[in-house]
Formats: sequence, C-alpha cells, structure tokens
Amino acid sequence: MVCLDIVGRYGYIPGMDTQRTNRTEKLDLRLSKSAKQTLQAAATAAHKSVSEFVLETALSEAEERLADRRVFTLNDKQWEAFVAALDAPPRRPPRLERLFRETSVFDAEP
Repeated sequence: MVCLDIVGRYGYIPGMDTQRTNRTEKLDLRLSKSAKQTLQAAATAAHKSVSEFVLETALSEAEERLADRRVFTLNDKQWEAFVAALDAPPRRPPRLERLFRETSVFDAEP
C-alpha cells in the first residue's frame, strides 16, 4: 500500500534535484528593490544565479515545513499494524500521569 498525502498528489518529491530537473513552469513575484538586492547578494555569496538560489532556498524551506508529510509504502501486514496503532486509544504512562497531578511552577503562588 502507498500512503499519499496532498503533497504526494501534487508530485512533490523531497530532496528533488533542482539543478537537473526539466523546468517547464514559471513563478513570477514582485519584490522591493532592497529585497532584490539582498537576494542577489546572497546568490552571489553562494556562487549561484538568483533563480537557482531562490528556488533551492524556497524548496528547502518547503521541505522543512512539510517534513511531517511524506509518501511511504507499506505491505498489507504493515498497513494493518499502522491502522491499528492509529485506532488504538492513547497510552497514559504512569510517570506522565504523575507529572500532570503535580502543581505547575506557573500555578504556584509567589
């Protein structure tokens, strides 16, 4: 079984090679003169074109924000175990129960 989330349906592949991919899409954006100068300076410092720098930086940030959304493959047995784990009631470890019964430092009176 393959578990796809919205990221998988859009064809996003984490860590995809931005240098060798056939680029057919275009993204336009408006920015201030100082923002453009900052991007140009950063691209120069990284020895990249502005396009390469912006694309790699944006994709890196996107990967970080989407880190909990991945495509993963499970066989039937693994899928059943995964679903069972999701459906199981939450565990309540005794130490955690004890911690929640204690007075918080934020609740203590000065």
